[in-house]
Amino acid sequence: MSIYQVVIFAIIAAILAMSIKSERPEFAMLISVAAGVILLIFIVSKISTVINVFSQLTSRTNIDLIYLNNILKIIAIAYITEFGSQICKDVGEGNLASKVELAGKIFILIEAIPIILALLNVVISIMP
Repeated sequence: MSIYQVVIFAIIAAILAMSIKSERPEFAMLISVAAGVILLIFIVSKISTVINVFSQLTSRTNIDLIYLNNILKIIAIAYITEFGSQICKDVGEGNLASKVELAGKIFILIEAIPIILALLNVVISIMP
């Protein structure tokens, strides 16, 4: 599936949801959420290519694999948080969406701690 197919699928789902929203708003929301989940599943299947590229880069540069794992987790947390937040906004729960975003930021900070510590260790080792 190319980006054109993704966009066309999303537009069709949006038009379908919009057309039945006045008569059956609960079905419109389900169509929107289902389309979002289908697109997310498609995107996740494409991530293996990115993971392979990162793995090759880490093996060439002798970077510890734990940092790659943390970076990939941070990216995943960011995307999942954005997806969940947008769904909450779509159903009219802006306050809940902001709480999801805050939780995502906290989880990103937690995952970044080993990277921050490694960076601080390098800076400390450089200083006399």
